[in-house]
Amino acid sequence: MPFLRFKGFTASFLKQFTPSLVEEFSNLVKIPQEIVKVELLDIQIITNTPRSLEILMFQRAQELHDAIASKLHRMLVEFGYENVHIFFVILSPALYYKEGQPLLHVQSQSQPV
Repeated sequence: MPFLRFKGFTASFLKQFTPSLVEEFSNLVKIPQEIVKVELLDIQIITNTPRSLEILMFQRAQELHDAIASKLHRMLVEFGYENVHIFFVILSPALYYKEGQPLLHVQSQSQPV
C-alpha cells in the first residue's frame, strides 16, 4: 500500500515504467519502495473513457498530492501519454483492514505500517 492502478495502458509499458515510477513516488511520499503497489486494471471499456492513473492512499497534505500528480504527469508525458487522468482515492486507516482488523488496531499492536 499505496496502490497505483493504471487503466488503458499496456503491460509492456508498465513493466518498463514501473521502476522509475516507484522510485519517484516513494521519494515524494517518503515511504519504502517495497510497499508501493502497481497494478494494471484489466477492464472492458464500454464508452469513450480516457487512460487513467488511480492512486489509492491515505490522506496527505494537499501540496503533496499536487506534487505527486504533477510529477507523475510529467513522467507519463515523457513516454508520450499526455492526456492521462490522474486521481486519488483517499483511504481511511479506520476502514482499511489487515487480517480482519482495522489497520489502526494492527498498528497499535506492532510496528507502524
